[in-house]
Amino acid sequence: MEVTRGAPTPPIALEGEGRRHLAAPVVEVDAVLVDRLRSACASVVTDDAELAETGRDWWPLAMGWALAGEVPGRASVIARPVTTEEVSGVLAVCNQARVPVTAAAGRSGVCGASVPPHGGVLLDLTAIEGVVDVDDRSLLLRVRAGTFGDVLEDELRAKYGVTSGHWPQSVALSTVGGWLACRSAGQYSTRYGKIEDIVTGLEVVLASGAVVRTGGAPRAAVGPDLNQVFVGSEGTLGVITEAVLRVHPVPSSEGRAAFGFTSFLEGLDVCRRIIRRGATPAVLRLYDEAEAARNFSVEGTCVLIVLDEGDPAVVEPTMAIVAGECGGAGRLDDMLVERWLSHRNDVSALEALIRREIVVDTIEIAASWSALGPIYTDVVAAVGAIEHTLVVSAHQSHAYSDGACLYFTFAGRPPADEREPFYVRVWDTATEAVLARGGALSHHHGVGLNRARFVRSALGPAFNVLVALKRALDPNGILNPGKLGLPDPFGEVAWP
Repeated sequence: MEVTRGAPTPPIALEGEGRRHLAAPVVEVDAVLVDRLRSACASVVTDDAELAETGRDWWPLAMGWALAGEVPGRASVIARPVTTEEVSGVLAVCNQARVPVTAAAGRSGVCGASVPPHGGVLLDLTAIEGVVDVDDRSLLLRVRAGTFGDVLEDELRAKYGVTSGHWPQSVALSTVGGWLACRSAGQYSTRYGKIEDIVTGLEVVLASGAVVRTGGAPRAAVGPDLNQVFVGSEGTLGVITEAVLRVHPVPSSEGRAAFGFTSFLEGLDVCRRIIRRGATPAVLRLYDEAEAARNFSVEGTCVLIVLDEGDPAVVEPTMAIVAGECGGAGRLDDMLVERWLSHRNDVSALEALIRREIVVDTIEIAASWSALGPIYTDVVAAVGAIEHTLVVSAHQSHAYSDGACLYFTFAGRPPADEREPFYVRVWDTATEAVLARGGALSHHHGVGLNRARFVRSALGPAFNVLVALKRALDPNGILNPGKLGLPDPFGEVAWP
């Protein structure tokens, strides 16, 4: 697979005309409305091939649909604004006409969050891109939402000598706005934080077309943090067009180490103790036996890889704490870290598995240290017991003082007519096990369509607060309908 730099990369070839797979009421856009959109936005597209391509993201299940010539949803028209003012104009037109709008950019999400199930308008934000300003004294970056991650990082390092520290596996496939929309986590988040820790300010266009700006100070006590209303809202409460992010000097020092453990639970406890002592290495990733064998060709052991970067006065004591807590473990070749670094963003294996008719996906969750071990044990046992499951495995990928992210991977080979039911059963089984132990529904992939059915139970009575926010900010319900389990004025999306 060849990544398209600075533009969306298709997850797999679409073998057909791109029929809609999901059953849902569709809102068509007539010629009169297209003309109104063109008065608000210079680029408005109705080409069939482009409409089909923008109807999907990296949702693994939908990659299988693409081989049958289907996409999850399909807009009636694509609007490609180049300014915030054009975004405002498009939303004002659609809000008045009660037409659904789905904001999208890199379309690298894996839960169907940027899929337009009700047709309407696909708002492609990739032309709203570029660095606006870097305040080196304050270590703040102002950047437009459609900027792709690898393009941004290259410019920050080459021109300004700073880094965002944000390295999601999808860094070359995703944009700043996408990171913010789904509460993205970079692979170095234990050092730099998740995107909600990195953002200090936003520019957001509301459903009415009104433009608001939030945040902007290092800390503030002026009511609730309005940045966090929109971060993670997946385009349902407003469209993010610009952000202010914290940046860091390009690191001058690095430390690496790898260790082996006899059990995954033992390794988890070591990670907990490292963080408890105040050490926050950028990378602290623990793989269970199945994933250690698959990723590092190491048999019969769980592998912990550790990488830190920054000022030597910070890196050296951090790595000393790591070595001290791992003292009872077997030291492995530090080249395992290099092996991880060289393959960490490679997503090509996904297509190969799907073409072999294997149903595969990842389920990432977050939980307290007290709950992580039981969740790991429960999910592996429950999913492993499902008929046609070939493997279920996990690694711990992002660690904090109170808990961590577990990243489960499952694969199965059910009969062709049972692929979708198998997929749904695995997701239901794993999610029920996670929520029963008090875990979070998602750590960084978000909700989209795939997890929408779980949101009400995951949030409990607080779900009504989210619904009230939606009604207040988007009373006509035009923004990304069908997502986050919110009430959908356009009708039910038949999934699952």
